Amino acid sequence: MKIRKEDYREILEHLVKKRWQGEEYVAFHDGDYPLGKEGLYTFRGLYDVQEFCHEMATDVDRYDYLAIRSAYRAMAEAMNDGSLLTERNGIVDVALMVAMRHQRLATEQINNEQNPKVMNIKNFEYLRDQVKYTGFGEGLENSLKAAIEKGEPDFKLQHQTQYGNDRVTAELYFSQSKQSDMYFFNKYSVSVERGSGAQNMAQTFYINKGNNITLKEAYNLMEGRSVNKDLTNKQGQVYNAWIQMDFKQSDAGGNFKLKHYHQNYGYDLEAALSKHPIKELGHEEYKGSLLESLKKGNRQSATFQVDGSEQKHYIEANPQFKTINIYDSAMQRLDNRQSKKETQSQSEGQSAGQDNKKQRQAPVEDDGPEIPKAANKKRKRQSQSV
Repeated sequence: MKIRKEDYREILEHLVKKRWQGEEYVAFHDGDYPLGKEGLYTFRGLYDVQEFCHEMATDVDRYDYLAIRSAYRAMAEAMNDGSLLTERNGIVDVALMVAMRHQRLATEQINNEQNPKVMNIKNFEYLRDQVKYTGFGEGLENSLKAAIEKGEPDFKLQHQTQYGNDRVTAELYFSQSKQSDMYFFNKYSVSVERGSGAQNMAQTFYINKGNNITLKEAYNLMEGRSVNKDLTNKQGQVYNAWIQMDFKQSDAGGNFKLKHYHQNYGYDLEAALSKHPIKELGHEEYKGSLLESLKKGNRQSATFQVDGSEQKHYIEANPQFKTINIYDSAMQRLDNRQSKKETQSQSEGQSAGQDNKKQRQAPVEDDGPEIPKAANKKRKRQSQSV
């Protein structure tokens, strides 16, 4: 697996992220030219990756695969020790680095098997990466290492951060295996102290292979927003779903349950966005960033083009009603009729007779018919899903 040296860190982070999403193997074209992130294909099972490499192979093209964990560990070690980097003319051979690492490990195996200190280092590195990619960054590294070295049956770590005016405190729980000295990251509890004066709340999130919810995603769920995730069921099958906290139901431990809107529910975020005059949708790069942010559960700023001018609004995904929620610059919710009026303002100019017809036959929206303009003057607008 050959990559460009300037892409080294990006690909390393990509592999680590894929590993924590439950992917085990990475397949690639085994040629002389370097590959980018888009040229790497990840799989959960050995059979799947082997079948892929066999199907993709031709008389002139050969595909190979590596264990993702072996690849990112070899790359991470080379970042700390430049002598382990196999680079020539700006091209790094990751597959060769993995082979060399396996050879080093085989040489050291006899000593390491009876050395608990070495085992603790490996356990620490594993947990350090797990904590980092669950959204807690690198600030807990020293505390984690010190706790493992103490050797107690279980321990907790504290983490604090700020999202807007909200103060977020997390407590991470670790326990030692009864069969070995290995520690495991089991769960983390989050409490949100809201600066707006709204009611504070707490929730516990469990660490499940391939189903981890990051800290920012946890906060977004606790704020009532929805998060899109690739999840794994008990049979090991991957599926995509939007998840949202159900504040009307809680389990025996006091945790709110999560509602799932599966793929067959029919929510198309891009289609919901296309109903509105959002400037970012006209640029592929900006559109991709907008979709990615909304899928993480963020309330994202967007530029609405109305009557030849631009207005800054904030939007969030609403899979339950297959639409989006829109807020103005002061974070006041815009109702369905107002946002629809903005969209329609770009197509004005039709005849008076056509306009009158539209008033008599109001278009139907995702959440019900639009109130005729004559009635708008007599009613206060109610907050609806956009």
